[in-house]
Amino acid sequence: MPRTIIVGFDGSPESRAATEWAAREAKLRGLPVRLVQVWEPVPEPMAQAPLLGAETHQHWTERVPREAAEGLRLRHPGVEVATEHVTGRPAEALARAAQDAELLVLGSRGLGGLGGFLVGSVGLAVVASTERPVVLVRAGEQATDEHEMDEAGMPSTAAPFRPVVLGLDVSSPDETLIGFAFDAARRRNVPLHVVHGWNLPPYYAYGMALEAAFQRELAEVESTVLTQELRPWQQKFPEVEVVAESRYGSPSNLLIDASQEASLVVVGRRMRRSSLGAHIGTVTHAVLHHATAPVAVVAHD
Repeated sequence: MPRTIIVGFDGSPESRAATEWAAREAKLRGLPVRLVQVWEPVPEPMAQAPLLGAETHQHWTERVPREAAEGLRLRHPGVEVATEHVTGRPAEALARAAQDAELLVLGSRGLGGLGGFLVGSVGLAVVASTERPVVLVRAGEQATDEHEMDEAGMPSTAAPFRPVVLGLDVSSPDETLIGFAFDAARRRNVPLHVVHGWNLPPYYAYGMALEAAFQRELAEVESTVLTQELRPWQQKFPEVEVVAESRYGSPSNLLIDASQEASLVVVGRRMRRSSLGAHIGTVTHAVLHHATAPVAVVAHD
């Protein structure tokens, strides 16, 4: 049975942008889409107050998702679209819905002129708790944003996709993360831009001078490790052009800069079984808030 691309849908502009991205991705993958709307139970004292009439409740739980699904089918012929209504806490309900999904897609409010995302508590909680890949899509994201300009210098979906960007920590590379990025690049027929940022050994952070020769040596070592890590994947995906970049500096900043020319940014999240902490990681957290392209967070051991 094929997996499904799940979208968290609440009728907001950001969730509508997520549904459009999910439909485009579904066409690339040949998968169905399911819009999941979560209705959070109202506390008993409020439930007895006439705050929400039956007609309004029906509108938001039935009509809005149904009309959204109908619109997706019209705009994306051949993509199977279904809807589902569930009750519970949004983060927990969406994480449960994603357990058997190919992807979970969530919308995020944009930061206006600053670019990037405004990821709410629900989005962060879902990213931190689900073991399936989660894609964050900004409100206002357009299909043309994922493509290069056409020959006339105009946005066009007929132009090639922009590259896929992968943030990779060579000290703990993971096959799930790398495979996801290579597959995304293959489906879009674009290069995979692998970004690896590295910093100085801890003892240099405390005032020791760094000789130029030693810095070059460190750079060569990091670049060699990155090349060796990617070599078997290039053999597995010979059709994917790889552009590997190993640079001194903040991995977060390097990825955020690279996102400006990307169709998709792929980052990892190490799964932790502890109930404490955000479970996202500083680099992924920064990319989620400041990248200007959709971001896929891939959980791994």
